[in-house]
Amino acid sequence: MLPSGSTDSFGMLKGHYQAVAATNARDIEAAQALRALCFGVQGRLDADAFDQHKQHILIRDLRTGQLASCFRVEVLTGPMLKQSYAAQFYDLARLSRNNEPMMELGRFCVRPGLNDPDVVRIAWASLTQYVEAHGIKLLLGCTSFAGTDADRYGDVFALLHDRYLGPPAWRPDVKAPEVVRFSPRDLDRFDLKLAMQALPPLLRTYLMMGGWVSDHAVVDRHLKTLHVFTGLSINAIPEARKRLLRGLI
Repeated sequence: MLPSGSTDSFGMLKGHYQAVAATNARDIEAAQALRALCFGVQGRLDADAFDQHKQHILIRDLRTGQLASCFRVEVLTGPMLKQSYAAQFYDLARLSRNNEPMMELGRFCVRPGLNDPDVVRIAWASLTQYVEAHGIKLLLGCTSFAGTDADRYGDVFALLHDRYLGPPAWRPDVKAPEVVRFSPRDLDRFDLKLAMQALPPLLRTYLMMGGWVSDHAVVDRHLKTLHVFTGLSINAIPEARKRLLRGLI
């Protein structure tokens, strides 16, 4: 089943990459196959019940026809947050009071070994187009860290705790059965540069644009990851970055 609001008019080119919206079951299956490859999911496809409600964006390499990247989005308002993917893991009662348009971004992945920056650029151009088209005020989602060993990320989680926690009025409460709560640490005793480098690239981009996170990470045994709830208010993005993003469209 295709999600409501699917559009076959969406599309953009950058270099030899093209971003398009999924328009049929075969497109969605291609995204699910790439996700399975990226997330190490057993079986040929990474599929869940949320796929039928989301708009899937595919980025193809026009030279080979191969799928280079994909992600899925959904436009939501406060009362709809309970149907979001993130609501499985986080108590979003506070954020649900926000009735401005929000967009959940999820399952963002790039084909392993593909390091062409144009892939990420066209992905952000696609996101920017959706934000502009739907008047989105807040981007939200779950940003993953590889593996479930929280000790690997002690300095990173301390950095998030001290500098990037979300506003108390919107910050999610604990809901998942297995979480890692963030705690402060003496930031003078470790290398902040290395801690920033250890952030997943997508999360680092969010934070550089004014994003924020939950005060805990969820242990996801199914995907073998740790993830944090991530929010980005569009109004918080610096004007220079907004001009850059608009220039990608």
